[in-house]
Amino acid sequence: MRVRVDLNISLDGYAATTDQTPDDPIGRDWLRLVDAYTATRTFRERVLGDRSGAGTTGVDDEYTAAYFEGIGAEIMGAGMFGLHTFPDDPQWKGWWGDEPPFHVPVFVLTHTAPRPSIEMSGATTFHFLNTSPGEALARAAEAAQGQDVRIGGGVSTVRAFLAAGLVDRLHVAIAPIVLGRGEPLWADLRGLEAGYRVTSESSPSGVTHVTFSRTGHAG
Repeated sequence: MRVRVDLNISLDGYAATTDQTPDDPIGRDWLRLVDAYTATRTFRERVLGDRSGAGTTGVDDEYTAAYFEGIGAEIMGAGMFGLHTFPDDPQWKGWWGDEPPFHVPVFVLTHTAPRPSIEMSGATTFHFLNTSPGEALARAAEAAQGQDVRIGGGVSTVRAFLAAGLVDRLHVAIAPIVLGRGEPLWADLRGLEAGYRVTSESSPSGVTHVTFSRTGHAG
């Protein structure tokens, strides 16, 4: 089992944007940040349900396909699930509709836990925990049954797992844009590269895929 992270970041290291408004909850900066990812055939099929074959192929699509492979459980923060935006809505079940794209148990870290688990279509069940990264990982690893655990986000959640030394593989897709603001991935992670093998691969889209693989783990 490996603990994996995949993130899209800007040239200046921001992995979350700050240009959202009530009228535009995603924000133009976010769409720029993930443009190459959302354009892929795999994203269109796995997330949007588009099985027409539309979308880009090649390097970006290969990394997108790998994102979905071999995952047995996911961990995310309350913000990624939407609890910061909808804290008092008992009917809120996340951003992804009736059949989220995870298809595995998902553990949501939130100070409002305990909360009842939410079982969704397509084998996704959301569980809510108020615990440390290590304890959350133990729960997720048990649920993953030998498959990998993905730390999905947001950025502060990913940084917490990186700072605790719990991530075996970190893949960052560096988009060729400058945001100038947002939530930085690398804050307080000086020397992170120690103990990892670092590789990079460029895509015709302009995205550079950088992968940190912990020594002793394949991939």
